[in-house]
Amino acid sequence: MTSEPIYLDHQATTPVDPRVIYAMARYWNTEFGNPHSSNHAFGWRADDAVQEARKSIAELIRADAEEIVFTSGATEANNLAILGLLGHRKTARTRVVVSAIEHKCVLQSSRQLSFLEYEIVAAPVHPSGHVDIDALESLIDENTALVSIMTVNNEIGSIQPLEKIGDLCRKAGTVFHSDAAQAATAMTIDVERLGVDLLSLSSHKLYGPKGIGALYVSQTVRSQLRPIIHGGGQEGGLRSGTLPVPLCVGFGVAARVLCDELPRDRAVIQQNREAFLQTLIALFPAFKINGGAPYHPGNLNLRFPGIDAETLTMNLQPSLAISTGAACASGIPEPSHVLRAIGLTAQEAAECVRVGFGRFTEEEQARNGARLLAEALLGLKNI
Repeated sequence: MTSEPIYLDHQATTPVDPRVIYAMARYWNTEFGNPHSSNHAFGWRADDAVQEARKSIAELIRADAEEIVFTSGATEANNLAILGLLGHRKTARTRVVVSAIEHKCVLQSSRQLSFLEYEIVAAPVHPSGHVDIDALESLIDENTALVSIMTVNNEIGSIQPLEKIGDLCRKAGTVFHSDAAQAATAMTIDVERLGVDLLSLSSHKLYGPKGIGALYVSQTVRSQLRPIIHGGGQEGGLRSGTLPVPLCVGFGVAARVLCDELPRDRAVIQQNREAFLQTLIALFPAFKINGGAPYHPGNLNLRFPGIDAETLTMNLQPSLAISTGAACASGIPEPSHVLRAIGLTAQEAAECVRVGFGRFTEEEQARNGARLLAEALLGLKNI
């Protein structure tokens, strides 16, 4: 078994693709211009690079380039979608619907709307982690201002039926937002087919650099959105601040590579997920898989009854990197709200780990990761 540390936490972040690093390099030094400097060639070239990146990101989700607004990441994009739409005003429609398993930034930003007397309602999910469509339909009516349902869950990998949700929102005339930070590596995204008005993306979840994300804003809702960061009026007035050209370029190249390689990537991570499972079943079969199909092909959320997940992950250091849940919730001593929402008790939620496979994971790494996990589990079982 290799002594090199094995990284199996790709839902937390992905390594930057070498092609992305190469493309970014010259924008740190020789091509350092401010893309908003319109009086000289340094600024023109920087702006050209940003616009090319914008176009590549738009192509990834089948949108138009002018519908892409750069942000610092998916957290800011989610805040801009929710608070930018409703945080500056009280509308005739007073209900906001989110799913019970949304990312914390969606839950927290939507709660801010309660200060404007919006009613915030959480739609339940099935034990598989998929939203209860019948329950959701009962919540979407002429009083619903916004529905925010994530495309792919960051903890259990469940892929939501966005087309069905989009249809419900269209019929009710409701704005539909989706946090798609985890989705790009799991599925082909077509914003028109899915019926979304607003969609959030994160570069570092798809082999790009950290610190950059984007919000897709459809032409139909653009006039309703207001900035949450004020200043020079960049990004069409929706997001002020000088754009970080190297990060924009890196995000764009990562998106272009993913457009070309998604079928291969999905096949590889699915294969490694199965290799990991087969190896673990042979060595330590006493576990349960949380969530159900359809799911992100590189995601596994496992429960080991009687084993404390925090202790388990610590015992695996530094050999194997897996996690007990969302990286955004690190340091928060409470059970995962996602696992509680699918029916687990607090004790059961504390027995769960997340394993994530990526583009550069090799099958032998997946199998060795399972062996290391089984060894740690057997050690804890015998204490």
